[in-house]
Amino acid sequence: MDVAQIIDDRIGEVRFEALDLSFGEIASLHEQREIVIDPDYQRLFRWSEDQKSRLIESVLLRLPLPQIFLIENSDGVLELIDGLQRVSSVIQFIDSNLINLPPLELGGCDIIEQLNGLKFNDLSLSVRLALKRTPIRSVIIKKQSKGFLKYEMFKRLNTGGSMLSSQEIRNCSLRMLEGGAQFYAGLQSFAQYPSFQTATATLSETDKDQKIDEELVVRYLALKNGRELFKGSVRDWLDQYLESILVDGRVFDWDSERELFKSVFDLIADVLGQGAFVKYRDGRPIGALAPAYYEAVTMGLLENLEAAYAIDPEELQGKIAEVLESEEFRSQTGPGANTRPKLARRIELVGQAVSG
Repeated sequence: MDVAQIIDDRIGEVRFEALDLSFGEIASLHEQREIVIDPDYQRLFRWSEDQKSRLIESVLLRLPLPQIFLIENSDGVLELIDGLQRVSSVIQFIDSNLINLPPLELGGCDIIEQLNGLKFNDLSLSVRLALKRTPIRSVIIKKQSKGFLKYEMFKRLNTGGSMLSSQEIRNCSLRMLEGGAQFYAGLQSFAQYPSFQTATATLSETDKDQKIDEELVVRYLALKNGRELFKGSVRDWLDQYLESILVDGRVFDWDSERELFKSVFDLIADVLGQGAFVKYRDGRPIGALAPAYYEAVTMGLLENLEAAYAIDPEELQGKIAEVLESEEFRSQTGPGANTRPKLARRIELVGQAVSG
């Protein structure tokens, strides 16, 4: 089959319609749960009051707004998958109770400064109606569309602007694949396991907001089961590993994976505690979680688990600290460390220290 025919065949696999919905209609449909505005589809709602206010000012001035994207579920309910910040800002201003946020008082408007200090009900009826009746172009991805193309569409919509972290995009796009929502729930349960939380306690609050803890769970699973897919880009590697399960049918046994995950992180939490996966100086942990150290320690212990459990915890901690502080280990980290040989060598060094 030639390329033109392949393109023609794939074009029909994503069905969509574009229409203009007013902000008042969107607010009403959201109130009736006919449109779901789910924060899990975007980064937590973090726009500043000034950013929200300037958007309201733009709407009132009829300035062009980027289109929003919604996906139609099997029951016909629409889920907002791109445009949360814009839509939520306007709904918060119109009726903050609809999204459980405090009322928005405008501030930071620099074209119509007289708007600053006003709330929705302070505006005249004509201005309030004009705001609610302002349309925004809405692209609805129909439920008949192929799941994998919906998944790819969401990734591509959100990757370019980088408003979302890689894992946030991954979490949302997974839901568009058959079985993806359940798989994501499983990843979340791993990330919430107490020993894992102890071992990754050096993650910052910003990292946790961006779901880096969940990405670390995916990284652990990809290291264990899909290391051959790694070609240098961590984001692409983790995407390909998850796709190999949900699209290509790679076998994944939740029960056995869960038990082994618990065994590894129980050991890490007991031996290394909150100092796991960081650099060492004079035998003491320093700094924040370093992904290269996370890879080496988790896999080095996983691949030598029986030997690790046989060693006195204090002795094991000393062995790991010594290898992480060694010149050879550090030579396998830092700039240029995202290669398969250096990844393998980091893991090997920790494994050798554990196995003796």
